[in-house]
Amino acid sequence: MMNTFGIVAWISLALAFFCAAVIAYDEFRHPQKMWIMNIVWPVTALYFSVFALWAYFRFGTGNQKMSAESITGHQRDLMRQSRKEPTSADIGISDSHCGAGCTIGDIIAGFVLFALGWTLFGKPLFAQYAADLLLAWLLGIIFQYFTIMPLRHLSTLQALLAAIKSDTLSILAFEIGLFAWMALTSFVFFPSPHLRVTGPDYWFMMQIGMIFGFVTSYPMNRWLIKAGWKQA
Repeated sequence: MMNTFGIVAWISLALAFFCAAVIAYDEFRHPQKMWIMNIVWPVTALYFSVFALWAYFRFGTGNQKMSAESITGHQRDLMRQSRKEPTSADIGISDSHCGAGCTIGDIIAGFVLFALGWTLFGKPLFAQYAADLLLAWLLGIIFQYFTIMPLRHLSTLQALLAAIKSDTLSILAFEIGLFAWMALTSFVFFPSPHLRVTGPDYWFMMQIGMIFGFVTSYPMNRWLIKAGWKQA
């Protein structure tokens, strides 16, 4: 018989998938001006659920922002000069780029490591840390690359280096929050037996971990935007 925690986990996951589906459907009808956001927004809803749905319709719909292709360099300079401080929405959307990479990387790593039974230093969690960090970094850089390219009109190599520079610290900050929560889940909340990647309770705890990662990465994204390393 399913316990209360399992029921809450199923409800949370179902609601998150519903929110992601609503966003994906709206994007199918009204694609994002910057195509990579067609992936970022639904993935963000997988852990931020209803809040991501609200943020999407408040800040992410097509009529809320100018097209990247339509903004000239002069217009972009004027926008920067008129606003010294990035808004909370700017920082949150920037944070969601690395969050999407971390989320997808965590899902892939979780199931692959479970199927292969790999461990590191005798601990499945440490193997997950290594795989999560590698995949999150690679995917985060890819997402940031496709964010930078239409805005800065750089060469492929220049855009790749800029993506690495702008997102590496952000991803590391995100993983600090996520990994800390994963450690608590594995060693404190569910030390024996550990939650299994095939169970809804595992992914419910990962939803919470992603939110912690988003929170720990938020100040870093704010600094990166103010420093001019990351695109608002």
